[in-house]
Formats: sequence, structure tokens, C-alpha cells
Amino acid sequence: MTRALDELAPVLFLDGGLGTSLEDNYGVKFDESTPLWSSHLLIDDPETLRACQADFGSIPVDILLTATYQVSIEAFSRTRTTSHPQGIPRDKIVPFLNLAVSIAEEVKAPTARISLSIGPYGATMIPSQEYSGEYDTEHDSIDKLLDWHRDRLHLFDEIDHLTSRIGFIAFETVPRLDEIKAIRRLFTHAPSSNLNSSSLLCGDVSFWISCVYPGEGYTLPDGSSVDQVVDALLSPDYSDIIPWGIGINCTKIAQVPELVQMYENAVSRLASAGKLQARPSLVLYPDGTNGEVYDTTTKTWRAPSSQPLPTVSAITIIIMQS
Repeated sequence: MTRALDELAPVLFLDGGLGTSLEDNYGVKFDESTPLWSSHLLIDDPETLRACQADFGSIPVDILLTATYQVSIEAFSRTRTTSHPQGIPRDKIVPFLNLAVSIAEEVKAPTARISLSIGPYGATMIPSQEYSGEYDTEHDSIDKLLDWHRDRLHLFDEIDHLTSRIGFIAFETVPRLDEIKAIRRLFTHAPSSNLNSSSLLCGDVSFWISCVYPGEGYTLPDGSSVDQVVDALLSPDYSDIIPWGIGINCTKIAQVPELVQMYENAVSRLASAGKLQARPSLVLYPDGTNGEVYDTTTKTWRAPSSQPLPTVSAITIIIMQS
């Protein structure tokens, strides 16, 4: 990692809710014709995307996410345009990714940093499966997910001077233990052993991995416990590069205090076992809802049958160093 942690403030604020902000404040509608979700605006309406992200920049937030969460080769291939009626091919994707970074550069506060937003494989499925973790058989193992994530990141690596333009890579809403391990295996100080020479994957850019706990319990959608999650996130068994941060996102805010304590206990156990040289930053961005659950089929928020959660006026997104 090239940037010392002591350069950063103890608490940093991250933007959030780009898709819902586009819907609520700018009248943007998403459906099957926009498989790239908020990234679709990179193709047909970058000015609206610029305006929406400028709202976050004017707050100002300390870290601004790029509009790339749903980006995938598959989603671009399903995106029909006048120029590409059969879908946008791989060799035409990079300019849109560069535009996402450029817009973030334009609208962020002068001292803010940009984070490349990377969703899990489930976020690119139809319907999306980041809350269920129910992946198809072509993406149901560490090796298969490693290949998929590496292929997508190589697209980003084609952006000119990317590592000097971003401060972080954010792997968000990861619902499966095998996907956490696959992401960890992407990063290595010995690129030749990982079949790539990407500067993104050699520790030149700090990264975090945040997971989703959508149910009533305290497990990933695949049933993995917090102890298993933290071990996969931080153990040197999976990579010689440790994430700058680990965390929780898209999770009911009432669950967060207990989850944070469980994370702390698991990190402490790793440290006591000699498997952790330095504690990571803690990344938190729970749902800013009143307990509604997002239905990936209808693409709407629905009220839970159980007792509603306390009212939250906005999504609270904080990155804290230990």
C-alpha cells in the first residue's frame, strides 16, 4: 500500500445511494432495458449523472464512489443503443469507465478522494442476487469468481493513469464467502504468479471489502458466520496483501451495532493468534431506510412484516480507522 494510514482522518464520510438519488431527485427510472443500472447514464445521460454526483461533492464527502457498481462485460453486452443495437462489445467499454472516473474527478471536493466502486457478481445478474448470493453454476466457486473478477478489473486497468486518479477500490455488497476469498486472491505482490501484471492488483491502490447481511440473523446470505467472514477478509492464507478496510453495507441499521462488535471480536482473535499485523479500517454504510427490504424482482422497496426499524433520515456512511 502506497499511502500511509496516518495521512487519513480518523473518520471519513463516503457518499451513498447513487441509484436511489437518481430516482428520487432526478426522475431516472431503471428496468431491464438499463442492465447497467446507474452506470447506464454514462452512455445516455452523463450530464444528469454529473449533476447527481455533484450533490455529493458539494456536501462535501471525503470519498466519492464512481458510478461503476453494476459494470460488467455481460451488462454492457445486454445494453442496446443506436450505435450498438446488438449490445456494447468489450472493446468499446473502456471509454465509458474512463468517463465515470472523470466525472468523479470533476465534481469531488478538492481534498476528497475517489473510490472505484465494484459490485459483486450477483449485482450483474438478472434479477440481481447480491442479497441472496444465489449464483449460477458458472460462478459458484472461488476459481470461477476469481477469473470473472480478474477479467472485469483488467478492463479498468486499461483506463489511462488510473492508479494516480483514484484513492481506493471498493468491493461492495459481497454476499458469499467464496467471493471474498476470490477477491483476496486477486491481489498479490507477485503478479507473475497471479497471471497478471495489473498495477491495480499489486497493492498500488488501497482497497476495502464490505459485505451484506440482509436477513434477520448475523450471517452472509450463504450462511457464513462473521468469524468465517473476517478470517476470509484478513487472513494471510489468501493473499500477501491485506485490505485497507473491511466492513458492512446494505444492511439494516439496527443490526449494525451487534455486527460491529462481532467484527471486533473476530479481528481481535486473529490478532491474538498472530495472523494480523495491523488492524484494518472499519467501513460502515447501512441502509438508510425505515426497515424496508429491497425486492430485486420488482425493483421496489417493501415494508417488512416484522416491527419496523427506527426512522433514519438519510443513509449514514462512515469509514473509521481502528
